[in-house]
Amino acid sequence: MTMASSVTAPVHTSNLRSAFWGERSGVHVSHVPAIRVGFVRKTVECKESRIGKQPIEVPSNVTITMEGQDLKVKGPLGELAITYPSEVKVEREEAGILRVKKATETRRANQMHGLFRTLTDNMVVGVSKGFEKRLQLIGVGYRAMLEGKDLVLILGFSHPVRMAIPDGIQVKVEDNTRIVVSGYDKSAIGQFAASVRKWRPPEPYKGKGVKYADEVVRRKEGKAGKKK
Repeated sequence: MTMASSVTAPVHTSNLRSAFWGERSGVHVSHVPAIRVGFVRKTVECKESRIGKQPIEVPSNVTITMEGQDLKVKGPLGELAITYPSEVKVEREEAGILRVKKATETRRANQMHGLFRTLTDNMVVGVSKGFEKRLQLIGVGYRAMLEGKDLVLILGFSHPVRMAIPDGIQVKVEDNTRIVVSGYDKSAIGQFAASVRKWRPPEPYKGKGVKYADEVVRRKEGKAGKKK
């Protein structure tokens, strides 16, 4: 004896509810299939760097040598060299003008454009005019002096701090409390000045320490006494 199997189709309550309310109100309810909305991505081209597109003026006393991605700059104060990445290139125009341009339209090229234009300009200015960084010592007994090719700092430690002056950098001490770091390599000057300041950064209560001459130290108010 065989039994007939009955198959029951699934019933969606939402369809029954819609049909019921349609019959009650006399309104025919129709189901509209949903439409997928697609979004079209547009390629946004990055603008050219405001710094990178500025020309670099080369003085008459500076010699430029270009070999592929290598650039050498020689002037009365010294000689510097730089190697450009593949994303940027340098071109020399007439009337002694250099321009750093993007070789490709990529995100990294946009990042390197302004950076290497600034580095190139620092090289040209450095070998022709030079840079300097000024430091000031503030504190009772704090002083600096030169001993041969070393800079000696008295900063309240149990022993004096002795720092060797790198080649290509000149250091001058004025009134035992002011230090002038000069040279043609801006990055080397900044690195040495930061190393000097690192020994005793200025503290915010009395301002004691080693600070840049143009640095503004934000002062804090000390602990107030007990109110009577």
